[in-house]
Amino acid sequence: MTRYSRVIGTGGYLPEEVRTNEQISQTVDTSDSWIIERTGIKSRRIAGADETASSMAEIAARQAIAAANCDPEEIDLIIVATGTPDRVYPSTGCLLQRRLGIKNCVAFDVQAACSGSIFALSIADQYIKSGAAKKVLVVGSEICSRLVDWTDRGTCILFGDGAGAVLLGASDDAGILSTHIHSDGEYEELLYCPNPQVAIEANKDEAGYIKMRGNEVFKVAVNTLGRIVDETLAANNMQQSDVDWLVPHQANTRIIAATAKKLKMSMNNVILTLENQGNTSSASVLLALNEGIRDGRIQRGQVVLLEAFGAGFTWGSALIKY
Repeated sequence: MTRYSRVIGTGGYLPEEVRTNEQISQTVDTSDSWIIERTGIKSRRIAGADETASSMAEIAARQAIAAANCDPEEIDLIIVATGTPDRVYPSTGCLLQRRLGIKNCVAFDVQAACSGSIFALSIADQYIKSGAAKKVLVVGSEICSRLVDWTDRGTCILFGDGAGAVLLGASDDAGILSTHIHSDGEYEELLYCPNPQVAIEANKDEAGYIKMRGNEVFKVAVNTLGRIVDETLAANNMQQSDVDWLVPHQANTRIIAATAKKLKMSMNNVILTLENQGNTSSASVLLALNEGIRDGRIQRGQVVLLEAFGAGFTWGSALIKY
């Protein structure tokens, strides 16, 4: 009998502080209308000084565990996707494990930029399908605001902070139907964040802020996500009409609209959180999935396509029967 990974609980957390486009326009040459027209973003959440990737991950994780009515000690594996870890090491996964009080499980991080949660889901799926784990907690948690140069109009308008979580359990019923992940390091210079310590050692004057060539990233993202839609449908012998919901990485409404068009899907069947959350990197897909499930739009038995694109470049998808 085929063994599947099934979503049994989700959670999410957004920091209290809201930073609007109007507030950003007080410090850089931009405007609310300019930002909305180009990105679809109106506001984003900003983590407090006392918050970390692991503290936000804990809140989202506890929600997912509660939704699944699961004893935390049943969790075999914790995977945290983050590009903004509390520390270089130990991993944020280990710090989350400590916060949750779980002793007998494995925990580690995945770094695939904005595609991190898709990569983490793919890894979790393999562990469950192989029988190596029965319950896996996947969390995407990011404090992007600390990697943003708030004087750089090209990046400071885009990013926000938050954490999303999903608890997967082994099941005989269809759950994750397939995952598809890819990388291409040729595009490093289009989107990256330097390591300031390495820069110091190399005598480079390079702060640890996100660097991005937005127009070029946009073009590659649209083409790449179009291809992964085809790949995912073909792998499952499905048509566009078989997909009930699109849960995309929340980077730009124009990229999302292009992916929906590829699926011949109405935007009414796309879970959008971008407007009031911005780009929360690896947290965004899981935050959107949590929102769609908790508000009742995504129902059991429906087919959901998750997809993301990020620095590396990395990109990936997960097709789920919820």
